[in-house]
Amino acid sequence: MRRLLVFVLLAGCGCGGALAQDEVLLSGTLKTINDRGSILIGYRDSAPPFSFLNRARQPIGFSLDLCHGIAEDVALRLNRDLLEADAPAWQTGVRIAYVPVSAEERLAKLVSGAIDLECGSTTANAERAKRVAFSPIFFLAGTKLLVPLVNGRPAVSSYRSLAGHTVVVGAGTTNAAAIHRLVATVSPPIGVTEVSGLDAAYDMLAAGKADAFASDDILLAGFVATRPDGKRFGITGDYLSYEPYAIGFRREDPDFADLVRDSFARMAADGRLDRWYGRWLMDRLPNGETLNVPMSPALAEMYRALGRPD
Repeated sequence: MRRLLVFVLLAGCGCGGALAQDEVLLSGTLKTINDRGSILIGYRDSAPPFSFLNRARQPIGFSLDLCHGIAEDVALRLNRDLLEADAPAWQTGVRIAYVPVSAEERLAKLVSGAIDLECGSTTANAERAKRVAFSPIFFLAGTKLLVPLVNGRPAVSSYRSLAGHTVVVGAGTTNAAAIHRLVATVSPPIGVTEVSGLDAAYDMLAAGKADAFASDDILLAGFVATRPDGKRFGITGDYLSYEPYAIGFRREDPDFADLVRDSFARMAADGRLDRWYGRWLMDRLPNGETLNVPMSPALAEMYRALGRPD
């Protein structure tokens, strides 16, 4: 009996040590999520088809599907259940919490810990990588212009035709930086107005207060498809920049970076990347419209490098 008691006590101590070791192994974002009991997903409310609100005011889109896939792997890594945002309060696990972010504040909210994942239409570039880390690329876009149609054709065919006119852009976007680089190359210079949010930029164009709206081509296509007056406008001009989209998360967190990369590899291998691309870029959107944007060969190769089956 004495030997049995000693064995049980030692086993108990070993188990406790293992649990303590598991807790020590958690660091960075994974530890924060585990301690908090929730994963904070930052979303944009007007960036269809990547991140926007449905009629019930719930965030949906391609980027939100990707972040949900990452959240599933986070819960698996923590050995806890993944709970949807509307799950009953008494349930325990890792609960998804959606946090709205604007273009201007999205990176700052990642750095501050106000969100764990930034799930919108964010360009991964070297300058931003000094502040935050990025997932593998999941879409390739580029800056173009949305302008009024005249007799079914765009009113202008190039940014050069906007000399002396006004272009509206979303504040805090790479599109704004691209337009500012070009304004001095024409005479008279192009006037640039920065507004908070893409909705406000579109509304300014629709109200005739700007002659063009500069943004990523796919986001402009989303406005044309989803706005009641969208067919009044057309996308025009050469690409003024190239924008590779990625999911953002905090820097200097190798464990979480590994999880995000592995999660993308699993989503590519099991076909979810392809299915979600088709759902949001090829199939009908919730409003009944279709963007009909086939996957480019370059993006298909990127998915294949992640593990997409041939």
